[in-house]
Amino acid sequence: MEYNSSSPRTIPVVSTFANPFDNDTNSLTGVNGQTRKPIALWPGMYHSPVTNALWETRSKTFERLLDPPKDAPPQSELLTKTPKQSRTSILYSFSADHILREQYRDPWNEVRIGKLLEDLDALAGTISVKHCCDDDNTTRPLLLVTASVDKIVLKKPISVDIDLKIVGSAIWVGRSSIDIQLEVLQSTKETSDTSDSVALTANFIFVARDSKTGKAAPVNRLSPETEQEKLLFEEAEARSKLRKKKKVEEKKEFENGEVNRLEALLAEGRIFCDMPALADRDSILLRDTHLENSLICQPQQRNIHGRIFGGFLMHRAFELAFSTAYAFAGLVPYFLEVDHVDFLRPVDVGDFLRIKSCVLYTEHEDSEKPLINIEVVAHVTRPELRSSEVSNTFYFTFTVRREAKAMNNGFRIRKVVPATEEEARRVLKRMDAESLESNQGKSK
Repeated sequence: MEYNSSSPRTIPVVSTFANPFDNDTNSLTGVNGQTRKPIALWPGMYHSPVTNALWETRSKTFERLLDPPKDAPPQSELLTKTPKQSRTSILYSFSADHILREQYRDPWNEVRIGKLLEDLDALAGTISVKHCCDDDNTTRPLLLVTASVDKIVLKKPISVDIDLKIVGSAIWVGRSSIDIQLEVLQSTKETSDTSDSVALTANFIFVARDSKTGKAAPVNRLSPETEQEKLLFEEAEARSKLRKKKKVEEKKEFENGEVNRLEALLAEGRIFCDMPALADRDSILLRDTHLENSLICQPQQRNIHGRIFGGFLMHRAFELAFSTAYAFAGLVPYFLEVDHVDFLRPVDVGDFLRIKSCVLYTEHEDSEKPLINIEVVAHVTRPELRSSEVSNTFYFTFTVRREAKAMNNGFRIRKVVPATEEEARRVLKRMDAESLESNQGKSK
């Protein structure tokens, strides 16, 4: 992604813990000239250093979303915008703000990936609002929700001692969907230049809904200007076609049965179930890798639309996936990428959420970098109705830290085998999706 000096002002991120030596900040001016407290002090919304910074920067826009005009008409005419108009960057001054640094530090002196996922979702949401905003207070704003995450790839470790920058913009739009690309930039200590130091890349897909009817709503058009923007637009359009193709191919695949592949996957699992004493000691049943968390979704975790903040769900899913990889490998895992995330249905305040994880399969092609593929599924459970619905699916890939592996010369990642046809189908579906994405990347 191309970012130059003409980009909008970078939004500074500060810690959300008050400094005991600071005086109280003055009230801020809100809409219609009324005074209000900073958004960081508003109750009942999800707060983090990044959400606070983003909301304060565009407070008038977000206040309008919190209190939309009653019976206001929808936007009458779509606008044509450029990626530059939605481009937003945020800066973490880790080197100067020790409180902010402590909020993001993990045990290995790196940035907590779970918190970073929250921030990426919040920034992507802000970018989608920027692109869809018509700056007309007489029309009703759109309801913008995270539909999926295409890919999040960690390219190098992210230190918590060095300043960090996230930049992003809308790179493609469909009729009611927006593809947003984000890059996390961090310099090395030697160069102190963040412009070319991409540490992580992410692509979020947001969809627009009419805030009154709940139906899909058209979004403003996008007109790329630079050669780089045109290239990103073409690549995003190709990914959109690929997503549609995957849905068709998956349906055909399972209609045809895939009997031989299922049988091959289930062969070792049957030995575990029927003759456990003779099972391969370097393998483990998929069901024996399970971990689970449960929680009641609280008002403090909701977004400006009143639903549970997607970044919060991603954070919780990542922490469980990390724990699953840790318990499975016996060594500290190292995050590589979010392979895919689906937001299938909204999660509301008061919902009983069960988050279940397992090791779906492992890959051993590179003995120095074995891969652990984790599936996390979130269920909205309603005991009074005796119902349980899948709200989100997450797929993460981990390996193990080199320093941890070096301390354990006999380390070996076990093979995971399914014991039921349903488990085998889940494994095949994910393997095929990964294969299709890999082939698409090679063909570029």
